[in-house]
Amino acid sequence: MTSTYSTHTVLATLQPQLYIGGRWRPAEGGRTIPVHDPATGQELASVADASVADGLAALDAAAQAQADWAATAPRTRADILRTAFDMVVAKTEEFATLITLEMGKPLAEARAEVTYGAEFLRWFAEEAVRIDGRYAVAPDGRSRLLVHKRPVGPSLLITPWNFPLAMATRKIAPAVAAGCTMVLKPAALTPLTTLLLTQVLEKAGLPAGVLNVVTTSSSGEVVSGLLDDPRLRKLSFTGSTEVGRRLLADSASSVLRTSMELGGNAPFLVFDDADIDAAVEGALLAKLRNMGEACTAANRFLVHESVVASFVEQLSSRMAELTIGPGIEPGSQVGPLIDEASREKIHDLVEHARRSGAEVRTGGFALDRAGYFYAPTVLTGVDPDARVCREEIFGPVAPVLTFSDEDEAVALANHTDYGLVAYAYTRDSARSMRLMERLETGMLGMNVGAVSNPAAPFGGVKQSGLGREGGREGIEEYLETRYTGFANPYS
Repeated sequence: MTSTYSTHTVLATLQPQLYIGGRWRPAEGGRTIPVHDPATGQELASVADASVADGLAALDAAAQAQADWAATAPRTRADILRTAFDMVVAKTEEFATLITLEMGKPLAEARAEVTYGAEFLRWFAEEAVRIDGRYAVAPDGRSRLLVHKRPVGPSLLITPWNFPLAMATRKIAPAVAAGCTMVLKPAALTPLTTLLLTQVLEKAGLPAGVLNVVTTSSSGEVVSGLLDDPRLRKLSFTGSTEVGRRLLADSASSVLRTSMELGGNAPFLVFDDADIDAAVEGALLAKLRNMGEACTAANRFLVHESVVASFVEQLSSRMAELTIGPGIEPGSQVGPLIDEASREKIHDLVEHARRSGAEVRTGGFALDRAGYFYAPTVLTGVDPDARVCREEIFGPVAPVLTFSDEDEAVALANHTDYGLVAYAYTRDSARSMRLMERLETGMLGMNVGAVSNPAAPFGGVKQSGLGREGGREGIEEYLETRYTGFANPYS
């Protein structure tokens, strides 16, 4: 199905400026950043390029709006989110087209992201009116204990380029529901979708100063300026572990509340009793969603030695048949990678694995055409210590390793500093329970190739991050627990 929106039509609706205090305005000095189409390498648009002063102006607006927003009735906050949900759904084709243009994913996947991203608005609209506390009699009977929740306060939200709508709604929605004001810094590679979402939230009735958006090519300087300001009380970041570590260190001086959704190195386990057809389907979903440019993408395929031949044959055949092309074109199943640097890194990982003894079963090359395309690739005979098994690939490359028993599979799966998500295929329910307890991961897909759901707590362990997004747990990241002690009313 083709898009009903042309490139010109969808870009013409955008406000390519900063959004501060309820007003669209240019960046200091009129600076701009070009935004490119990864399918062609050509410039799509340019947006405002914020300075440190622009970032602080956004925090000024958030700080000024915080008290009134915290005092706003939960039902009012919920209604704004629900209205925004309806508006995003009504604009599905517009959002999907924009996501595909600036990020590259096929339109079908972009539409799926709109459905997924919009659901955070609806989910947290429902959670906004369920913030509660508790009242208790102290154990000695001499006082009364009242525990209640309050918004953390002005929050800095930093989103990545790979899911430009869903990563924004996953942070904005709980902040709005909890009563926090925000400064949002989207990725410079894909800021356009965030700007369209901001226009929707403005029309949905979000008051001036509650959401402030700064696009910038000087992320380090702008973010550092915000982290140094004592008015900022929370940081939520989605991105690489390397950057996350630096942000955690920078947040320590102000003892900021932090939530970090960082890198992954997801194992995909296929046991000897697995339904191989189902496992291949799950592998295609877990590996190739978003061209593999997802923290939840399966990074290492660990397959029992008795079924590896069948699994590899089917997976290689299916990946070789996929249609590669610009996401905006009908029939495209695999779009471009985000930029040339990403494509070069992925090819370097494949070549390193090949030099270490791996065999390329399909793919293993960049396409000779405009844009940043890389052929879906399957590698076998991979050394567990090869870079392709230790680093987050973020591309359509599937390294396959073998194991002989459950203990070896678990050891291989846990042989990483990361622990965001794992996948496993088995018909043994007892094994499923053991894996749930033995695998060092924040999320586990059991006989499924996707785990993301707005109603579930998304997040990892080890160096994959801190905190959770989504589910009932997601709003807690934006709330402080406070306690008041009352004298015995009967004394």
